[in-house]
Amino acid sequence: MKIAEALAAKQTFSFEIFPPKGDFSVEEATKVAGELAFCNPDFISITFSAGGSGNSGNTAAIAARIQQENPHVMTMAHLTCMGSTRSEVDAYVSRLQADGVENVLALRGDPIPGREPKDFSYACDLISYLKERDPELCIGAACYPEGHVACEDFSRSMEHLKAKQDAGADFLVSQLFFDNELFYRFRDACDRARIKIPVVAGIMPFTSESQVKRMAFTCGATIPAKLIKRLLATGEDPASVRRAGIEFACEQLVDLSRNGVDGLHVYTMNRPEVGRAAHDALVESGYLAS
Repeated sequence: MKIAEALAAKQTFSFEIFPPKGDFSVEEATKVAGELAFCNPDFISITFSAGGSGNSGNTAAIAARIQQENPHVMTMAHLTCMGSTRSEVDAYVSRLQADGVENVLALRGDPIPGREPKDFSYACDLISYLKERDPELCIGAACYPEGHVACEDFSRSMEHLKAKQDAGADFLVSQLFFDNELFYRFRDACDRARIKIPVVAGIMPFTSESQVKRMAFTCGATIPAKLIKRLLATGEDPASVRRAGIEFACEQLVDLSRNGVDGLHVYTMNRPEVGRAAHDALVESGYLAS
């Protein structure tokens, strides 16, 4: 099944994990995904390595294993194109499809020092190529509720987003955000820009104060006053900060579900307990079946 089909039928619930690095093995990553699968997500996405190199093979391998071992869960493999050639993209996608993976999140990726773009300069170039290559491939794309961090003009950012839709993207997954009102404004902006494809809301529970600050600077995410107050109330106890971060994210998810977003996507940071907390909060609120 394809993610776009699930989004057309209901409000989806999904997770993201990242491929192993260092001591975190493929087997451990697959185990994490297996634990998340007990929450019955509609899909699990697996990130691609920065710059389109390094652990991309693990991305494909993990996506295939998750889907093979958990037939009720779709997988979505990330694919970045910065510095990639058409032949490299062809080989990667062919490998995914041979293993039954039908969903790809097409991204530009981070610039690689000393490596110039080859066949693709922007995500919309990759999306267009993938759709021409195989019209049946289900393609997701990234969106930015507060505008892309590298684009100061929000209207310009929306033009780029519309270009992704026009290139053939089937749905969008948002960058993390901490203020739901900003997402609702973004959803209205999508309507005005004639962006009609589903928009999945991405939420990342913070686990430390430094992580919140890092997300604010690297992603351009606004830190609302209620989040700052929540952090101040925890003091300096790491366990209290983690608990507050997960609780805050769960409150976001319940509110988003109540307000009819197309889908809910949790950036788990490879922590099954984060996924379980999100699942349980939505079940308790009546927005997700147990």
